[in-house]
Amino acid sequence: MAFADSLPGVQASEKAPREMRKVVVSAAMGQFVEWYDFVVYAYSATMLAKLFFPNSDPVAALLSTFAVYAVGFLMRLFGGYVFGRLGDRYGRKSTLAAIILLMGISTIGIGLLPTYAQIGVWAPALLVLCRMLQGLSAAGEATGSNSFVAEHAPQGRRGIAVAFTYSFANVGPIAAALVVLGVTSALGPDKYSDWGWRIPFLLGAPLALVGIYIRAKVGESPAFEATKAARRGPAQPFLATLKEHRAGVAFTFVLSALSSLGFYTLAGYFVTYLVTTTRLSAHDALISNCIALVLAFLAMNLGGYLSDRFGRKPVLLGALLLSIVTLIPGYMLAGQGTLGHAILGQGLIAIAGGLFWGPLPIALLELFPTRVRLSCASISVNAAYALFGGTAPFLSTYLLGLTHNNLAPAYYAVAVFLLAVPFILRMPETYQRPMLQEGDLDSATTK
Repeated sequence: MAFADSLPGVQASEKAPREMRKVVVSAAMGQFVEWYDFVVYAYSATMLAKLFFPNSDPVAALLSTFAVYAVGFLMRLFGGYVFGRLGDRYGRKSTLAAIILLMGISTIGIGLLPTYAQIGVWAPALLVLCRMLQGLSAAGEATGSNSFVAEHAPQGRRGIAVAFTYSFANVGPIAAALVVLGVTSALGPDKYSDWGWRIPFLLGAPLALVGIYIRAKVGESPAFEATKAARRGPAQPFLATLKEHRAGVAFTFVLSALSSLGFYTLAGYFVTYLVTTTRLSAHDALISNCIALVLAFLAMNLGGYLSDRFGRKPVLLGALLLSIVTLIPGYMLAGQGTLGHAILGQGLIAIAGGLFWGPLPIALLELFPTRVRLSCASISVNAAYALFGGTAPFLSTYLLGLTHNNLAPAYYAVAVFLLAVPFILRMPETYQRPMLQEGDLDSATTK
């Protein structure tokens, strides 16, 4: 059996199964490349702090590095608007190709930057610029590729199809962790700090080229093609569009906030947490993180599958309650200072989180009609990512320094998660809702 034939639940309609498999593979590859490029920065945070933000206080230098990390997320607000508009107006396929090209260029740029010792204050300034471009690109990838798959997938299999695609957002960080681990082990600390840290970033070039090539081989979303005629009519102002779909925008923002907080704490901060708080070696912290991300990958696909069987709401609510129950014990286990405890603690958090992250994208995309799907979903998701995902490492580091309590990040996450429970209870069930909805053929688009 070919690899594509084994993809869970994505043998699409009998009319074009081969095209559906190509769509899923191209979208998954895009997720992989985007999140490898985006998260490799976080895995290199302690090294970048020394090279670009020299400071006698290591905590201050690390905070500066994570502040730049957050800048990338703040750019997602602008990127969410730009790529959402482009995707709804001109198509998903061409927009996704531009996104992956921009991410590749900005990641390679970080790998080529001179350090503070070489050009002084220009070094952190250029790092901020590259990070801004990364954030602009990442803004369009998740909602764009997930929507692309959802609009191709047959009803009854959209949950697993989109979950499989989105789960490759975990494979990217796994690959980034393995590359950083391999380079540090092969070169040793001196060569790695001298020039070896650049290698993980420079690998973004061939990865981006592969992603662009694969995406060139797939067709446009059928739902987008079906609404082309409507896009020739007068454009609806963007703010009016958000107001018209304000309930969906609110649900998307709140649920994306807790999703991004959980995901970017696990994928972008936990390595630093283990190294700086529990004194676990960087090598062991990366191993623990890789295992946790593999578990999250599996749990995401399970969550997507279950949401096709039982609906989006019960799976999301159950996974959220499981996360609330397991977060603090997970941090307590991970904080014991051994690799085994770190794996157990992170594993608990990853499984509960994965069950939530898997069905969430399709549940949110189903809230909006095709003609405004990317515009509404992208701005809502990226606003949440900017405020909660991008600030997660910074706030976690700050809370640890303020309280001297190793469980402070867990308390913060639990508080946010509890606030989201009423939103899931009031959220409409959408798993039987068609992607091409009433009103899609009306002559209205966003501007």
